Amino acid sequence: MKEFDQFKKGNDNEKDKKKNQFTILKDDSTDGHGGYGVGAITLENMSPVIVDPNEEKAYVDMGAMHARSAVEKRIKFLTDKSEVPNGLLYWITWVTIERGEQGPYYYGVASSELLVDREIRRGYKLLPEHVNHMDKSLKGKFVVEHMDDKSKAVLKKFLQEHSEEMWENSSDELKQGLSV
Repeated sequence: MKEFDQFKKGNDNEKDKKKNQFTILKDDSTDGHGGYGVGAITLENMSPVIVDPNEEKAYVDMGAMHARSAVEKRIKFLTDKSEVPNGLLYWITWVTIERGEQGPYYYGVASSELLVDREIRRGYKLLPEHVNHMDKSLKGKFVVEHMDDKSKAVLKKFLQEHSEEMWENSSDELKQGLSV
């Protein structure tokens, strides 16, 4: 006989956990219905791009949305840079894409610093900075002025190669921000 989830006898705490999980809403939650999810933001147009100036490459790693990117795994993060003196520099760049009259474009780009020392399994990052940069990217801001020139060049090349059309449709502010 087939067993249905709603008829299973189980721990009530498990049911509460399932009900209270964070949900990313796919559709526009502000369409006027006034129900659950009104005012919630959608992250479906945002991607985290890892910029690795050490290897001179950049790539999308969706694990970074939940602090589980390949760079962040098995690393204990601290908020004091001096505790990671030999850390390698990485950037998590929050890239938001929108569609305009000319087509899709890079709407918001904001980079957050990471230092990672694999040997001692320690790293440096400021979580509030990452959250603020995600928010700024979602709001169409460009926060790249604090990046070093090498990292800017890697990011610019990645964005151009990912989609020449989106790069061309993007604002001059982004192009100037990433010019080296």
